[in-house]
Amino acid sequence: MENKTFTISVYSENNVGLLNRISGIFLKRHINILSLNVSESEIEKVSRFIIVVNTTEKWVQNIVGQIEKQIDVIKAFYHIDEETIFLESALFKIQSNLLFDERKIQNIIKESHSEIVTVSRDFFVISKSGRRSDIEELYAKLKPFGIMQFVRSGRISVSKEKMEISTLLEELNQ
Repeated sequence: MENKTFTISVYSENNVGLLNRISGIFLKRHINILSLNVSESEIEKVSRFIIVVNTTEKWVQNIVGQIEKQIDVIKAFYHIDEETIFLESALFKIQSNLLFDERKIQNIIKESHSEIVTVSRDFFVISKSGRRSDIEELYAKLKPFGIMQFVRSGRISVSKEKMEISTLLEELNQ
């Protein structure tokens, strides 16, 4: 089987230690987590982990099965990229003088559909949301000018199809 990028969605109760147990599942299998994001979900008092990995479908099926065995986990799903809508966000901190002295920086910001979120005497911050490749492209264009700080979020995603979790929780509440 060939390696692919998979997005794993884990719906869980928000309890201490679950992240450690989930990461241990990947550690035991020597699978690197490419991206991790945890937030509230569309369901009250339920958190959602978005975990991105590059592995085979057989391995991702095994991982999802192991994750679902965790006490705090309600349900876990996995999707390939074509089954989801996803984004990442990034912030770039750049020296302020470049914004005014380098016309090329202004063109890069405009062409990349980025946004300036703050400007101070010493620096300005650019925000960019999009696919990882879009963010990496902007990084490459800004790097020659000197990036003071850079941070990129983990992937956030929603599935194109209705998630079974809503139906499952409706059934449990009846």
